[in-house]
Amino acid sequence: MSDWWRAGSSAVREHLEALLLPRVCLACDGVLRPGCERMVCDVCWNRVPELPRPRCERCGHPAGSGESCRWCPLLPDYVRAVRSWCWVPGGVAERLVHALKYEGWHELAPELAERMARLDWPADVRDERSALVPVPLAAERMRTRGFNQSAKLADALAPHLGVPVWHDVIERPRATPSQTRLTPEQRLHNVADAFRVVEGAPSILRGAHVILVDDVVTTAATLNECAATLWDAGARIISYVTFGRARAAGDAPLSRG
Repeated sequence: MSDWWRAGSSAVREHLEALLLPRVCLACDGVLRPGCERMVCDVCWNRVPELPRPRCERCGHPAGSGESCRWCPLLPDYVRAVRSWCWVPGGVAERLVHALKYEGWHELAPELAERMARLDWPADVRDERSALVPVPLAAERMRTRGFNQSAKLADALAPHLGVPVWHDVIERPRATPSQTRLTPEQRLHNVADAFRVVEGAPSILRGAHVILVDDVVTTAATLNECAATLWDAGARIISYVTFGRARAAGDAPLSRG
């Protein structure tokens, strides 16, 4: 069979597949344009509510001019900076996080990480960051889910930031109930002593500035517990990055427009 015939047959096959099995947006089910390799359409991405400005230089939480930050007091002193791209829960962003985390659509991670990569960081964080560390899952949950969504985000984000991912420095030896329906006090108790550093990891953690990666931050209880574990093992400083952030008391409500 000649090359031109093979090429023609392939083009016909691709055309038929696009016609009979069109790719649709994971958020709105709208048909994506031919040749589009993304999972979410531009219209839906434009509907995701980014965190408004101005934002606190340290914790990245939106704050009105002259207001004292309500979010920084959640953080230990050794946490340098926190960044999140959008509000979650709500609308398209909530749908995407749910699809990534619970429906197995881990191919979404690069699109979420692409937005996370646009976040601005203080100059010292950009200069000093050593590696990304995904928040680990317990072995039981890892077996059930089949993958760690935070690790998928970290792997997709790392090329944008030019740093490696350290997958094997911290582990979660016990499963904890979901934080979703817990009060702030219950969240703290739920994740207390939930993490430990992997044997041998302190040698690379010592003196490092690492960035913890997770999908969503609410009260920072989980990230703070991870950070405490890394700090105790010798990390010099820790920052956090997440795709989504929950609103705090006093934040403006989500616009549904």
